[in-house]
Amino acid sequence: MDLELLTQKTIEIVRQASSFIQQEAALFSRDKIEYKDLNNLVSYVDKEAEKLLVAGLQELLPEASFITEEGTTGQEPDPEALNWIIDPLDGTTNFIHGIPVYCVSVGLARGKELLVGVIHEPSLNEMFYGWQGGGAWCNGKNIKISTVPQLADALIATGFPYYRFEKQKRYMYILELLMQKTHGIRRMGAAAVDLAYVAAGRFDGFYEYNLNSWDMAAGTLLIKEAGGTVTDFNGGDNYLFGGDIIAAAPGAHPELVQVISENF
Repeated sequence: MDLELLTQKTIEIVRQASSFIQQEAALFSRDKIEYKDLNNLVSYVDKEAEKLLVAGLQELLPEASFITEEGTTGQEPDPEALNWIIDPLDGTTNFIHGIPVYCVSVGLARGKELLVGVIHEPSLNEMFYGWQGGGAWCNGKNIKISTVPQLADALIATGFPYYRFEKQKRYMYILELLMQKTHGIRRMGAAAVDLAYVAAGRFDGFYEYNLNSWDMAAGTLLIKEAGGTVTDFNGGDNYLFGGDIIAAAPGAHPELVQVISENF
C-alpha cells in the first residue's frame, strides 16, 4: 500500500467535503439543528459531508470498512479491521453558532495501528496531513511538535465534557491545577483541531476524556509523525478506542500525565 499516494488522494476527497461545508455555512440557520442527545448537536451538513467522504473513500480503498460519527454507512464496525475513521464535521456546535473553528477529520487505521491522517480546517484553509513513516505536514510544509522542556512552559488545550458529568468535579480540579502550572489553557471546541495544533507546535499538549475514535484518529497520527507522545490518562496506549487521551510534546508529557492520572 502506497501510503503517500493514498494520503494525497484522501486530501482531494476531504477538500470536496470541506467545500460543501463552507458552502452550507453561508446558508445555515439554527432551525436545522438536530439533537442526538443532551448537548450533542448534529445537522444535515454533518450527515451529507459524511456521505461524500464515504463515497469517495470507498472507491479509493474498497477493502476498508468505516467507523463514522454519524453512522451513515449502516455498518457494524470492527475495530480490529482496516477502517476509515471519520468525523465529517468536528466542532459542529462551533459551526452552528458561526464560530470558525471546525474541521473535517479522516484517519485510516488497521486495528490500533494508524496509517494515514488528514485534517482540514476550512475557515483557515489549512490542510494537515501525514502518513505512517512519512512525517506530518500542513499545506506542504513539514510540521514538528514543540520543544518545550517542561510543563511550566507549555500552552495546553482541552475540551469540556457534555455528558458523564459525574467526573466533572475532578476534571475541573485538574483544570485549576494546570492553570497554575502552565502558560495557560485553551478550549477551542474541536478536538481534531486541537490535535493538529499540537502536531504543528502551536499547542504544547492536549487532554480530554469522553472522546471517540473519530475525534482522535487523524490527529494522533499527525502528532506521532511530528515527534509527539500520545497516551491515555494512565500513560498507557488505550486511547484510540478508550475514550481519553493525553497528547503532548515529549518535554511536557510526563508531567501532564502525572497531574491528570493522580487526580482523575
